Amino acid sequence: MLKQLAVFVENQSGSLRKVTMALHEKNVNIYAFASFDTPEFGILRMLVDHPEQAKEALTSQGFVTKICDVIAVELPDEQGGLDSLLAALHDSNISINYTYSSFGRMSKIPAVVIHTDEVYETENVLRSKGFSCMDSFTESADQE
Repeated sequence: MLKQLAVFVENQSGSLRKVTMALHEKNVNIYAFASFDTPEFGILRMLVDHPEQAKEALTSQGFVTKICDVIAVELPDEQGGLDSLLAALHDSNISINYTYSSFGRMSKIPAVVIHTDEVYETENVLRSKGFSCMDSFTESADQE
């Protein structure tokens, strides 16, 4: 299980840079990110090496932040890889709230970051179906 940091960012020039600058100043490394926007603000979701430290740094700069659990699943870089993951979730009646992609830093294998209402149950289901869930972006996933 990985910890994701969500940051609410105003939709104005330079806002994302303020986030990355604050993290850079605290030596926080960003492994994966996705940005979703609405007319007034965006949500920047990130996997970082030190989520609590990142949260403190951003909160002190006035950002609203939240940490939650997400799952990162390694997928072979082949046709149908994502479809097989989505089929496993669908067959288990698991709904996805959102997803984004990245890759394992050491393994160089594509990874899909997933958030569901029941992340622990989802991770157990995926592992039981042979998927490799990552515990870190700096190591390969355990093969179960």
